[in-house]
Formats: sequence, C-alpha cells, structure tokens
Amino acid sequence: MSKKEILEILNSVQAGALSPEEALLQLRMEPFSNLGYAKPDHHRSLRQGVAEVIYGAGKTPEQIAGIVQSLSANGQKTILITRLSPESAEELKKSLEFTYHTQSHVAVVGDLPKPDGIGKIVVATGGTSDLHVAEEAALTAETLGNEVVRLYDVGVAGLHRLLSNLDAVMSARVVIAIAGMEGALASVLGGLADCPVIGVPTSVGYGASFGGISALLSMLNSCASGVSVVNIDNGFGAGYLASMINHM
Repeated sequence: MSKKEILEILNSVQAGALSPEEALLQLRMEPFSNLGYAKPDHHRSLRQGVAEVIYGAGKTPEQIAGIVQSLSANGQKTILITRLSPESAEELKKSLEFTYHTQSHVAVVGDLPKPDGIGKIVVATGGTSDLHVAEEAALTAETLGNEVVRLYDVGVAGLHRLLSNLDAVMSARVVIAIAGMEGALASVLGGLADCPVIGVPTSVGYGASFGGISALLSMLNSCASGVSVVNIDNGFGAGYLASMINHM
C-alpha cells in the first residue's frame, strides 16, 4: 500500500466516511510483494503484532537477500532469519549487513529493539547440548522485544543447579524449558513457576530417545499444570509464543 492510499484511508476516517474499524480492516488486508519465488507479507505486524520472520533453510542466499530487501524497503527495521547455515551466512555477507549467531544459526538484520514486554522470559536448558535450540528461542524473544534471562545446564541430573536460581524462575512471566533425553525439566519447572511453561523437546539423547520423540511424549504427558509443548527443536516457536504471552 502506498503512502497516498494510506492517506486516503486516514482522510476518510477523519471525514467520517469510514469508521476506524473499517480502516483497520482495510490495512490488515493489504498487501504483499510478489518476488516470484516469495511473497513477503508487509502487513503481518498489523494482523498479528509481529512482522514476518524468514526461515532460512531451503532458501538460496539470493532469495533470502531479495526477501530482506523487500521487507526493509517496506519499513521493517529488524528482520529475523532462522535456520541460516554458516555457508549461506558467508555468502549473504557480500550483499547484506547483519549479526550472525553461529550456535543458533540465527541472523538479525538491524538493531534489537528495546524490551517492551511486561516481564521477563526465562530460557532454561537441561544441558549444554541443548544450547543451539535455547539460543534460537532466546534470540527470537529478544528480537521481538523481550528481556530474556538465560539459565543453562540446570537439568534434573543436578537439580540443585536449578534450585539455586529459584528467584529468576518464580519472578518470570513465561518460562521456556528446553531439554532432550527424557525431557523432565519441563515438569520440574511447571511445578515451581506460577506462569506458563513452554516445553521444547530437543533431539539430544541416546538411541531410545528416538531423536526427541521420548522428550516430546514426556512433556506432553507432564503432570504439572500450565505446561504446553512445541515441536522438537522448535526454539523459534517457543520464543515467539513466549513473546505473545509477555505482551498480552
């Protein structure tokens, strides 16, 4: 939508020919760019409160660059790219400026916004091997305007490590529990926190963990109330959902 078209809608509202609700509906239904290989959604933030995020896996560096340029040209100041391989990141550096986080394979174009969420999001992991998923969750939440507290390697094999951080857990507005193996961390945190707990099963574990299915089923069957679960290794989904809760 051009500035002229937006101005016409606003003038119609001022003149009383269009209600604010009707104007908002028109803005929400407006548009996207057609790049041929992608259709960047420029008004997603109007509909959902969060601008479009680029999933980097399966896209060429040229395609990612084109989508970023389209989003930037339409006013998106901070752009999150998830699942971006190191090889694609190196190629992208030739045409874009961004911060790349090697551990999580996340790239951020532009500056992180100042936190405007209501409270803090705690991201906790069972072990160090879960950090790649945890950092995807944490960086997603930070990119969406949240203050994040990281509690890493606090799994049930040494529960005293988690219990020494109870103040952070009990003062959180949302907790993200990330664990592989048997995924018990989500239940433990669900029994301690008075806020929503988002469980993220990871594919970390030995043979019978079945690539994260064991942790997934454990979290889905949690006896602790208030625990919800996203897909295996889906740090982005957990960070996004936690941000929604923290802004409500």
